[in-house]
Amino acid sequence: MMKNAVGRELPERIGSYVVRPYAGPEATPALETPVQSRRIAGRARPEQSKLLPSLTEAIRAVGLKDGMTISFHHSFREGDLVVGQVLEAIRALGIKDLRFAPSAVVNPKGLSLASFVQDGTISRVEASGIRGELGDGLINGAISLTQPAILRTHGARPRAIEAGELSIDVAFIAASASDAWGNCTGQLGANPCGSLGYSFVDARSAEKVVVITDTLVEYPCCPASISQEYVDYVVQVEQIGDPAKIGAGAARLTKNPRDLQIAREVARVMAASRRFREGFSFQTGAGAIAIACTKYLGEEMKARNLRASFALGGITAGIVDLYDAGRVRVVECSQSFDAVAAKAILDRPGVVEIDNAAYANAFNKGNFLNHLDFGVLGALEVDTDFNVNILTGSSGQMMGGLGGGPDVAACAGVSIVALPILRGRTPSVVKRVFTCCTPGETVACVVTQAGIALNPRHRNYQELKEDLERAGIQLTTIEALQQLAESLTGVPKPIETTDEIVAVVEYRDGTVMDVIRKLKE
Repeated sequence: MMKNAVGRELPERIGSYVVRPYAGPEATPALETPVQSRRIAGRARPEQSKLLPSLTEAIRAVGLKDGMTISFHHSFREGDLVVGQVLEAIRALGIKDLRFAPSAVVNPKGLSLASFVQDGTISRVEASGIRGELGDGLINGAISLTQPAILRTHGARPRAIEAGELSIDVAFIAASASDAWGNCTGQLGANPCGSLGYSFVDARSAEKVVVITDTLVEYPCCPASISQEYVDYVVQVEQIGDPAKIGAGAARLTKNPRDLQIAREVARVMAASRRFREGFSFQTGAGAIAIACTKYLGEEMKARNLRASFALGGITAGIVDLYDAGRVRVVECSQSFDAVAAKAILDRPGVVEIDNAAYANAFNKGNFLNHLDFGVLGALEVDTDFNVNILTGSSGQMMGGLGGGPDVAACAGVSIVALPILRGRTPSVVKRVFTCCTPGETVACVVTQAGIALNPRHRNYQELKEDLERAGIQLTTIEALQQLAESLTGVPKPIETTDEIVAVVEYRDGTVMDVIRKLKE
């Protein structure tokens, strides 16, 4: 066993997986090697058609075989209808032992991903997070993969693909509109999902690409998010997704007084910073607190007559409202979190669809996060070293996904973790997080309804401390918040696990931040 830089004990190997321990947020240099791709040059001839009559025909045409890797994007989130249709067609063909590598695991109603593991269709999983029946089954031991799931941040996934660590054989891309040659978008059609940014790296890197749409449009599709040059086949189905469910479980409004209080405090912290100036940049995300924070931030911007240079990441209606009010110059959208945001790219020239690699991949020649002033992050737990858990809940169950949180924390000038001090009768500020996802040294500030704590180890600690004290904002310590939480709930009972590792938590550079072990019965 060995310890990484956040003190987590790790084996040197997990089956065939060689563990590279996390050594620090900037410890891994970029390799001077060419980007890897599985893409094969093709020859499309005049009057040839890429349009196939069914998913079954497309799966046969791309030559999908046992042991290959398939990918999907998660822009429809809980409204997705493509993953289930594709997996059912694969199951009917008897193809087994697939590596399932979506940008994130979604759990639409009526889809049992666990059943595809149980019958051997899927044997490996690599994604941002694994919630629902599949995640519960893995951590409880009811479901087994041939090797532990690999969990990656949104920035780490394109890095892994381009490094050849995640090599995709067939990418299935849901598009709300496509022409017969594969020029496609998420902005048009009966069921728009908005940005397709998470699928760009799949389109340009996979050996074969299948576009799946429910709205076939006249050639050429315009606008086109993905070009025909990357697409092998197109299939039209009855429905690819339900836009009304894109925000389910992620972009939800809140009237909870506690959450509103936390959101106000986050906006106060941002407004007190010297970085809150004309041309600043921000990412607020899509949780309940984050959406409220966007509203309060807009009020602070209006009071000072400020305009942000750009807003970034997963975009909500609240950010589109700020753009419409002239408070944000450009909205860089890697994902659309609700129906308003999904339609905004089409008719607002400053709301721009971006490649997820351009958003958060640390191992390219520049990403938007490197220019971010403020990043607001949610969490399930934070500990007295400011380490953040966004994956596992108080019972040890899979509750969330890595998303872009660790990427944002690593880059933002001021990274703010916003969370209630308690959830039910369970502390959210603890001595040691159950699963470490984001290293504490990258977190500048923790905001709860019971107080605000700054991280002395953060690179901008002194700057932020001076700014908040000048604004008269009272500060506390993370230790005081932890002790308060524990005094209200008592000492939580430790979560007991076995030695069996069911998932590996990678950092944005591919090193291992933590592992998740099977729970004891």
